[in-house]
Amino acid sequence: MEKFDVVVIGSGPGGYVAAIRCAQLGMKTAIIERYSTLGGTCLNVGCIPSKALLDSSEHFYAAQHSFKTHGIEIASLKLNLAQMIKRKTEVVKQTCDGINFLMKKNKITVINGHGSFVDKNKIEIAKADGSKLQIEAAKTIIATGSKPISLPGIEIDKKRIITSTEALELKEVPKHLIIVGGGVIGLELGSVYARLGAKVSVVEYADAIIPTMDRTLSKELQKSLTKLGFEFFLSHKVSRAANEGKAVTVFAEDASGKIIDFKGDYCIVALGRKPYTNNLGLEKVGVTCDAKGKIEVNEKLQTSVEGIYAIGDVIKGAMLAHKAEEEGTFVAEVLAGQKPHINYNLIPGVVYTWPEVAAVGFTEEQLKADGIKYKVGAFPFKASGRARASMDTDGLVKVLANAETDEILGVHMIGPRVADMIAEAVVAMEFRASAEDISRMSHAHPTFTESFKEACLDATEKRAIHI
Repeated sequence: MEKFDVVVIGSGPGGYVAAIRCAQLGMKTAIIERYSTLGGTCLNVGCIPSKALLDSSEHFYAAQHSFKTHGIEIASLKLNLAQMIKRKTEVVKQTCDGINFLMKKNKITVINGHGSFVDKNKIEIAKADGSKLQIEAAKTIIATGSKPISLPGIEIDKKRIITSTEALELKEVPKHLIIVGGGVIGLELGSVYARLGAKVSVVEYADAIIPTMDRTLSKELQKSLTKLGFEFFLSHKVSRAANEGKAVTVFAEDASGKIIDFKGDYCIVALGRKPYTNNLGLEKVGVTCDAKGKIEVNEKLQTSVEGIYAIGDVIKGAMLAHKAEEEGTFVAEVLAGQKPHINYNLIPGVVYTWPEVAAVGFTEEQLKADGIKYKVGAFPFKASGRARASMDTDGLVKVLANAETDEILGVHMIGPRVADMIAEAVVAMEFRASAEDISRMSHAHPTFTESFKEACLDATEKRAIHI
């Protein structure tokens, strides 16, 4: 039986990053992946393929709606959805092949199959051919990620009632796409098909889309997506969905209790995700989970069993690839005797619609609830010269700063390239910068990032220059 210093179960962003960092720190490392390709949900059927389709659909939409204004005229524009899907698949393959390369480069043993605990130091891998293999691990990191959730009354048949996974492989543009859930996944995939010509209806239980983010962002995003052709049904509780052959009907109860039906040709169930811990043998070794099925960990991300750690979507916190990556690095460095840290309040969240949405830190609603005195600065992209030049004037940057110390407490952006811009806010907040600090920094002109400076100027005595 081969012995390893560390065995990682799951090869998503958290798992493969943990494996690489462990190997860099001199540990003999193995990674177990139940599927034939590495990369987990994110690389195979999540972050990477969805961004590929988002980019392709943005190009198509721009060619239809804004090229002429730029002086670019196209006689006949035609969508080739099969080629769009093919390009997406190629991007996924290139990315997953890159992870294979990194495993070889760092001398990490890759084992394909479903891993489960025999005891705290022994793991059995059930392979696709029916054979089984056992290995020994001094330490184990569980990084098995998550899977989509549904509701009672909604049977996901992967034909008409689908998840985000099937939505990445459609053979046709839906005439009417119904999305159950107004969170990140549904809005991103809805954006893809809305740009390609689909009517998109979003049915959401909460009274706002992206309900966990600052309400200013949800309001602004709803306005932008409505212009794209979305329609929203908020405060609607979905009760069931029915596949009717070439169509689907979704039934929901509105705020008054009235039952409404939505008829379309596809329904994406995008209600979030739940931890994937099936058949890991956690009960054999005494690893405990909370009521929601998330593995319980301490401040060092160690489970209730010494030597077994868990990271990413299987533990508490936001289900974000970059959060899992930070935790993977964190555990590897803990195992090496180092003293790493993670500030969970400063892990940014991003929605890759257009305009993009990005945020870090406290929302205005949280500051109000906590009784923290704050001030607000904001700057609209319509006042940005760079945004006007690119015809991307929807959205704004909003800065929340402590009313007494001026320390930046939260930054909320919706607009062009804010998924990249938010990193400046993260750096500033890691070093506990004030709004004044950012307002005194030189930002290149003309750039989108000037809008962050202007919002900070607005937060400090309302002295923004360009509004």
